[in-house]
Amino acid sequence: MRLTPRHIEQLPQIPQDENGPVFDEPWQAKAFAMTVKLHEQGLFSWEEWASVLSDAIKTAQGAGDPDLGDTYYDHWLSALERLVTEKGAADHVTLEKRKEQWRNAYLNTPHGQPIELQAGGTGAAAPAVD
Repeated sequence: MRLTPRHIEQLPQIPQDENGPVFDEPWQAKAFAMTVKLHEQGLFSWEEWASVLSDAIKTAQGAGDPDLGDTYYDHWLSALERLVTEKGAADHVTLEKRKEQWRNAYLNTPHGQPIELQAGGTGAAAPAVD
């Protein structure tokens, strides 16, 4: 099943323009794409996704998120992690290790270069980059 405008309409508060969803950062587009792919592979229904995302937003608002739109994809990622762990596709430890690898890759990549996971190594301290 492919994502349609009807699917987009089901998403609470998704940042979009006349062409569809918009992203401020590349990671946001990747999180969006991963969600769509996992849905297409049958890990969860779109209705289930929209409900979990809505819960993540409500939880954040209850914790004081001013809901200015700049944290939307933080909630998206939180919802994705929740579903992935609930469905048994990954566990929290695996997700945390992968986040740390990406964080290290970011810190070990010179400015202006694409970030590659291999640069994350095993968690060594990042070199100073001018």
